[in-house]
Amino acid sequence: MHPTQRLLEAPYTCASCVRRIATASIVRNGRPAPVQALRSLENPRHDSTTSRPFTRPPRRFTTPARLTRNAYSTAAASRKGLRVAVIGSGPAGFYTAYRLINKIHDAVIDMYEQLPVPYGLVRFGVAPDHPDVKKCQDTFEELALSPRFNYIGNVRVGHDVALSQLKPHYDAILFSYGASEDRKLGIPGEDLPGVFSAREFVGWYNGLPQFQGLQPQLQAGEQAVVIGQGNVALDVVRMLLTPVDTLKSTDITEQAIQTLSESKVRSVRVVGRRGPLQAAFTVKEARELMHIPSVAFEPIDRTLYPPEIKKLPRIQKRIGEVLLKGTPDTPQDSPKSWALDFLKAPKSMAAPSGHLSSITFTKQQFAPDADPFDHSARVVPTDEEVTMDTSLAFRSVGYKSTALPGLMELGVPFDSKLGIIPNDVHGRIITPSSGPGNLTAGHVHGLYCAGWVKRGPTGVIASTMNDAFSSADIIAQDWAAGVPFLNDVHGVSESTGLGWDGVKEGVMSKGVRPLSWADWKIIDKAERARGKEKGKEREKFPSVEEMLSVLDA
Repeated sequence: MHPTQRLLEAPYTCASCVRRIATASIVRNGRPAPVQALRSLENPRHDSTTSRPFTRPPRRFTTPARLTRNAYSTAAASRKGLRVAVIGSGPAGFYTAYRLINKIHDAVIDMYEQLPVPYGLVRFGVAPDHPDVKKCQDTFEELALSPRFNYIGNVRVGHDVALSQLKPHYDAILFSYGASEDRKLGIPGEDLPGVFSAREFVGWYNGLPQFQGLQPQLQAGEQAVVIGQGNVALDVVRMLLTPVDTLKSTDITEQAIQTLSESKVRSVRVVGRRGPLQAAFTVKEARELMHIPSVAFEPIDRTLYPPEIKKLPRIQKRIGEVLLKGTPDTPQDSPKSWALDFLKAPKSMAAPSGHLSSITFTKQQFAPDADPFDHSARVVPTDEEVTMDTSLAFRSVGYKSTALPGLMELGVPFDSKLGIIPNDVHGRIITPSSGPGNLTAGHVHGLYCAGWVKRGPTGVIASTMNDAFSSADIIAQDWAAGVPFLNDVHGVSESTGLGWDGVKEGVMSKGVRPLSWADWKIIDKAERARGKEKGKEREKFPSVEEMLSVLDA
């Protein structure tokens, strides 16, 4: 197996490994670039005491001749340095920027983030008890020290600054802002008291400011139900059942620790529409739940698996082995337990007394022409129903991205049904109205996407890295080939090249306080100091106001 593939299977990839991947396809004179190609990330001129982003264009990049021999070829080597706006500071945005800065040695990246703090899903989505997954921040920190990278925090693109205002000052805009909403079940009662989305719950215990007032009612009863069987669903189960003392040393919020310590939840059922071979969770998540002290797993129906489990594909076989082995203790012998329920689709939720009391499910069966042991097997409803008593429910059936204000002004038709920006799989944004010749779709010049807004809310951080590198490679390829970018007129760029400096004054005139990377490091230092007092890595500030107040202390 190629070493790159082995790296991508890991739950996270360290900075040194990413360096090797990021430079794998940089070519100089037909040969792989040496390690010195990464020296551009070192920052001998960086002054951590200043909050003003670096804007001076670095040295000119000369395109290798072999990359310009195609139908688009122009005087690409004479272009000014590439200026890119990256919208969103999660792993997709950072990995794309990392790759671009390594592939195009005069590229300057401006990264816009609506919150004062960076890292997106890594900070607010990864479970507190998974610190290893957050080690990708080391790579992002390395990128941020480059003089060709600017972080602009606390600025909402589409609100504080319009996309149409950004356009004149950039050669390209990359959308990597992730998913800000969750998919709903579309059944009666899902908005009742006692029903929460997993996205809200995860954001709450991870300190996402918008969900700090959530107040999940974990004292309402002993039974909880999670609808959906992905990794996020199992994260919710683990947070509900893990001993609080185990979580105290993580970066979970103190508010969450207090609420979880008062929880009465003793049993959690995780319900899915299909069978175990179609479930979306990974073996790692399932195995972790099997090893929580004093928590038992309810055995699953053996007929849901084939007689010879070893003949299954590797991933399904490993998950099956974990589920069928289960835990040493039974739910009857343990103070807490969890279970996986299959072939049930939620129909309605009831609350006779004003608070959730039960959920009714329609039993499902595999379609007559479906192989129940196939990962893509379809199910159909039956006439049978089953009702589960519960006082707490979490909806965990997926996230979705939404359109930024002003996308249509740039010629970008957002796909609201899929929750993505239409693209050619590689990351070029496409529109149905600008295809060349008789083609009905074409690339919107200079506009690209990466991450969940590109492919939907699937995969882990390692797969996001791979996807982001793909988008960066396409941008670099187009730039080298002389493909038109933003503001190109008859082969000549009319971009001002000012980037952030071109819109900064207008943003600040609205009373917005933009933050630099140096500002974030002050917040980061204060959070770590707060955490040290409590014997943990950090204690996050629960509101934007508190984050900003640190800068005035």
